[in-house]
Amino acid sequence: MSEETYRYREERKQAEKTRQQQQRSNKSPKQRTLLKKVLLGCLILGVVSFGIVGVTFAAMITDAPKLDSSKLVDPLPTKFYDKDGNFLYEYGKQNRTKITYAQVPKMLEHAFIATEDTHFYEHHGVDIKGTFRAIFENVTGHFGSQGGSTITQQVIKNSFLTPQKTIKRKVQEWDLAYKLEQKYSKHDILMMYLNKIYLGDGAYGVAAAAKNYYGIDANNLNKLTLPEVAMLAGLPQGPSNYDPTKPEHKKAATDRRNLVLSSMYKRGYITEKQMRDAMKAPVTAGLVPKSNQQGIPYEGFLNAAVKEVEARLKNIDISTDGLSIYTTLDPKAQDYADRIMNSNTIISYPNANFQGAFVFLDTKTGEVRAIGSGRNDYQASFLGNNFAIDIKRQPGSTFKPIFDYGPAIENLKWSTAHQINDQETTYSNGQAISNWDHQYHGMLSIRTALQWSYNIPALLTLREVGLGNAKSFAEQLGSSFNHNNIYESYAIGSNTVNPLEMAGAYSAFGNNGVYNKPHFVQKVVFSDGEVVNFTPKPKRVMRDYTAYMVTDMLRTVVKSGTGTTANVPGLDVAAKTGTTNFDDKTSAQFGYPSNATNDSWLVGYTPQYTMAVWTGYPKSGPGNYMLGNTTKISQLIFKVMMQSFGTDGSSFQQPSDVYRMNNELYIEGGNP
Repeated sequence: MSEETYRYREERKQAEKTRQQQQRSNKSPKQRTLLKKVLLGCLILGVVSFGIVGVTFAAMITDAPKLDSSKLVDPLPTKFYDKDGNFLYEYGKQNRTKITYAQVPKMLEHAFIATEDTHFYEHHGVDIKGTFRAIFENVTGHFGSQGGSTITQQVIKNSFLTPQKTIKRKVQEWDLAYKLEQKYSKHDILMMYLNKIYLGDGAYGVAAAAKNYYGIDANNLNKLTLPEVAMLAGLPQGPSNYDPTKPEHKKAATDRRNLVLSSMYKRGYITEKQMRDAMKAPVTAGLVPKSNQQGIPYEGFLNAAVKEVEARLKNIDISTDGLSIYTTLDPKAQDYADRIMNSNTIISYPNANFQGAFVFLDTKTGEVRAIGSGRNDYQASFLGNNFAIDIKRQPGSTFKPIFDYGPAIENLKWSTAHQINDQETTYSNGQAISNWDHQYHGMLSIRTALQWSYNIPALLTLREVGLGNAKSFAEQLGSSFNHNNIYESYAIGSNTVNPLEMAGAYSAFGNNGVYNKPHFVQKVVFSDGEVVNFTPKPKRVMRDYTAYMVTDMLRTVVKSGTGTTANVPGLDVAAKTGTTNFDDKTSAQFGYPSNATNDSWLVGYTPQYTMAVWTGYPKSGPGNYMLGNTTKISQLIFKVMMQSFGTDGSSFQQPSDVYRMNNELYIEGGNP
């Protein structure tokens, strides 16, 4: 570059700078005054906003709990009570092993820090970056979707605060976390966490968990392998969902463990080779036989109650949060239910593999009084699977009042004498449909069609009602569908349900058309006295004439139809049977006879109680089918339970807008 060119460019830059200065100086005094006012206003607004935020935060922490050292040491157990408020059981005191920081292997410490709080040794109780990241997630989603909680915050949350996600509780958590870090060392706080955290299988703290899962005691934690350490560190986010001892959770447990290993690698705690080698190990490697918990009464029922609480109250830990859970349990009814399921003294079962499940609830309130959660090895454990609420089986003809005849009366005002032509019919896709007796019965009433559980009239009724109306009616009764496609075959119960869902739906027929969501919990009381009411609000889901007319047809089923075995003298019983068959492929594979039954249901009610019973085998296999009287076991279970606890001999009351003629029911102004 020549000297002349350089000088030219410098002169041009200086000229431009001079021009800009002149432009600024040429601004009128009025413009400069306005700019100053804007800047001053922004400054004042910022100061005021900061002050408001400060005052608001100060108000939120004024009633925050104090740091109580005793709460930092021992988790608070959860207490269960029955329907009358009588104490049942205290969960959370057993199986604890306290250890010191010196007993914790570095690999175990690194696994938890990499998973739960990567900046644990760098922050002062609150990870600012993590918090802002969580705030961003919550702003773009729902408050509480991201917590950004450090290990210190988790100690505070589990020891002093309720798990409900509110801004006030979060601010209190931040304040107390900062105070905790001022009072205790990082190692102290880490041990508060590692000694208290619930890791499933009844174990509280890493030492108890190491013993339960891998048979390694507190003095030998250094014998834990890298895959084992990673598995333990992955459990706090969902102990029951990631339990490696349960075959149904094997994949989820493996994925969770591998995520921990990946986090450890990213933080530099392990090498890539260590990570990959550890990921190759089966998640079941090193596990010792699981010991059954002893002394927990009514395990199946409390299992259902815990699942209900955990579904309603997010981020709670029943082993440490000091809850008082008031259930709907009737101990006498549950004792009898357990005897029904696990002995042959009341019901004679064909073999030990034969299974059953039921829900027994109050017709008027939806409060569950007792359940059958499975037989023998399939009976629900405290935190395991539960047939009464978890199984998904086809309901067969028990779905007809919900999807066909109930919607027809509700929407079309049919009488119970409404005529249907039971003749050769196919589904809309051309697939054949037949009755269980492989015959056609010509013109018959919907009462008779339901009495003898014929399939073709049910399909024809559904077509008259329309799939949309049927779906809406069923959903109002608590039925859920896993997809948007609703099929005509649902008219005869080809969808899947569980006993809890069916009991809830039928109870609405017995309660004059008012639905109460079936529930196991009345209320939950937190350790600070806060009460959360679990009693659902009653909801009218159908007209009273619909409920009564369905009930009256179901009376006929019990008195002179397919459900006579379930009839209970002295009680006004309405019920429906339901059976399902195996598909051709399964029948051929295991050599089943052509009339083999897969599922057998009885769902019924009195003005006092409603009960849904399923029987069958958990999976197909040689000999796992029902024939003849075996299909009646569901009716027998219903009968003995109602006989033992049905004390209300009153009858269902006919609404004023319904009249009876020739033993059939009609709606004033309705269709014949």
